[in-house]
Amino acid sequence: MNLHIPTLIGRKRDGEHLPANEIRALIDGYVSGEVPDYQMSAFAMAVFFKGMNAEETAALTRSMLESGDVFEHPPGHPLVVDKHSTGGIGDKVSLPLAPLVACTGAWVPMVSGRGLGITGGTLDKLESIPGFNVSVSLEAAQRQLSEIGVVMMGQTERFCPADKKLYSLRDVSGTVPSIPLITASIMSKKLAESLDKLVLDVKFGSGAFMKTEKDARTLADAMIAVGKEMNVEVHALLNPMSEPLGRTVGNALEVIESLECLDGGGPADLRELVLDLAEKISPVSRKELEALLDDGSARRKFDEIVQAHGGDPADLPNLAKIHQAPMIRELPAPDTGTIVAVDAGLIGQASLQLGAGRSRATDAVNPAVGFDQILKCGEHVHQGKPLCRIHADNLVDFEMASALLDQAFKIQP
Repeated sequence: MNLHIPTLIGRKRDGEHLPANEIRALIDGYVSGEVPDYQMSAFAMAVFFKGMNAEETAALTRSMLESGDVFEHPPGHPLVVDKHSTGGIGDKVSLPLAPLVACTGAWVPMVSGRGLGITGGTLDKLESIPGFNVSVSLEAAQRQLSEIGVVMMGQTERFCPADKKLYSLRDVSGTVPSIPLITASIMSKKLAESLDKLVLDVKFGSGAFMKTEKDARTLADAMIAVGKEMNVEVHALLNPMSEPLGRTVGNALEVIESLECLDGGGPADLRELVLDLAEKISPVSRKELEALLDDGSARRKFDEIVQAHGGDPADLPNLAKIHQAPMIRELPAPDTGTIVAVDAGLIGQASLQLGAGRSRATDAVNPAVGFDQILKCGEHVHQGKPLCRIHADNLVDFEMASALLDQAFKIQP
């Protein structure tokens, strides 16, 4: 198709709705290099200001997911499902959820991302398990799905290459907070897994990308609409991220807490959210899901995942020793009273400063640092008793984290 790109950009700038074949030609041209970055930046900015309707967003999503390889499941395959979170602080839900849902007979081809900014990434958490390899080819991933029903991997070079290019461009062109572009980015990667069902965990609050429930609902509705256009059953749950999920923040610390959940324990809020999300995509009841957590089935499946990805399940009980930070100290409560706020955003900033996250995609992460034993809203604390423990590399980092956490916890007498 012979497409005049400046005209297309101008039409979107003026608020026109673009046909699917023109959007496809634009994305194909961008991936091949015929459409340069400066024109794609202009297009992204036009979308940022003028938006896209559901048909356009679905066309953009389809063009991006079909820009590379997609999962191809054999005839008569089991139900294929996945979950996506828009990111949060202490959000380790994928780690218990994927093995739990795989225990129900469904296939879970979970392609995940790395943390960027204050929100953590599933791949970074998994890589704190010694030997765990997230760089899996699509062929190997499909074999593993047929063998154990679940794979937890990163995006390959040929998986949604259009999204990889466009995401980097949005990051430097001020167009990240565009609902259609966010929707296409998330949904292209998830729908390239060739899913039957998808559940979305859409966060809002100080520790989330979407700060208000209204914005989170707008994003959720846009993703549900794209799912409908593409014949995939999509559910969305809106969840506050005003305080961290669970009681840990940091890569190895969150894996340890996930193992507690897989062993039928762990924090109540983590277990509830895992079950809330799993229930939407599983072929079994919530009661059966609870039983799979409590009887060890989900934990055994996680051990299988670790083994399949090159790790040793025998290392899992020793993660606290394997990744022990040089300095582990308690943060004492300044007053006696009830905790009325635990600012997830500030805790995320503190974990980033400690080295648990990354400011740029090329930054390394430290699996050992972070926070555990975090007290939650509604809990009572006595002056001098710990609000949490800080795992830091050195005294300077500890003091920096302490200063941020002093602001994060609010105590009322």
